[in-house]
Formats: sequence, structure tokens, C-alpha cells
Amino acid sequence: MDYFENIVMKIIEMDNKWVKQSVKVNLTKEEKRKVGKHSIPRPEIDIVSYKVCDNTLELWEVKSFLDSRGVMFDEVNKRYDISQGIYKILTSDRYRKIVTKRLVEDWVKKGLILPNPEVKVGLAAGKLERKNESKITDYFARRGWLHMTPKDIYEGLKRLEKSRYENDPYIIASKIIFRNIDNG
Repeated sequence: MDYFENIVMKIIEMDNKWVKQSVKVNLTKEEKRKVGKHSIPRPEIDIVSYKVCDNTLELWEVKSFLDSRGVMFDEVNKRYDISQGIYKILTSDRYRKIVTKRLVEDWVKKGLILPNPEVKVGLAAGKLERKNESKITDYFARRGWLHMTPKDIYEGLKRLEKSRYENDPYIIASKIIFRNIDNG
């Protein structure tokens, strides 16, 4: 279980969405062939969120990269016909369409979501390559994709600090950190 993903989940939940982490998608053999990799393991989506009233399903790549250069524009901007790398849901249209279609079909059948949801993909990042932050943000906006920037995560944690007390480590930590920052 990834703790950074847990933080992102908490922030997404504040927008009245239910959230699942590390969602495995059961592709058929035929779908694996269409993806271009007949023997791939089950694809995994870092976070999937759903808002019932809007029938909106969100598929999130989540990368902390806190002690690195951050998410690099050249990596998320790549286009692959056959998926590869760590941003598969973002960099391969074919992969994204096949995985999304299977996930939606399975979840509708299970009664987890309503039919014909609006599907959105996005990236939540703890750090972005400094020289290309605006380039990454503009790219996601042009694609119509969701993008939770480090600043958005900071603001989300501030919102957690203002929420009602729960015995939850992320809410507790937010209250301790922001109250100490705000009080000097």
C-alpha cells in the first residue's frame, strides 16, 4: 500500500467520491492481444474514483517522486501504440481504451457504477520537473485530463486540516502540521 496514494485518496474523497486503490483490471486473452502484449499481467490503476451523482469515473496515475527530479514532461508527453513505461494509461491511447472499456463493463455488471459513465484520466504528482511545470499543466489541460499538482495536494491537505476530527493519520498529521505553521 502506497502512503502517498492514501493521501491523494483522502483528498479525492473530500469531493464526495468513493475511491479504490490499486485496482486490477481483468483483461481477456483477446484484449491482451489487442493491447499488443498477449502475456501481460493484469493492468493496475493506482486510484479509481467515482462520483455517483455525475456518473463520472476517474482513473488516476499517482507518482510522488518527492526526492527526484519529479514527473518529467518528456515522459508523460510520449505516445506509444503498444504500452510501455510507468504512465501507460496516459501514454498509450490503445491501452487506455481497452483497459477502460473492460473496467467499465466489469464494474457495471457488478453494480459498482452506473452504465455509460464519463471517464476521465489524470495524474496526481507530489513533484513536477521544475523547468516544465507549466508545460505539464498546459499539456494536461489541452488533453482534457485531470491533473493534481503538488500545490493542489498542499491545498487538499489544508482542507483536511479544516475537516472534522477523525482518528485518521492523514487528518491528524494535517491538523498538527498546519496548526503549528499557522501559529508560528
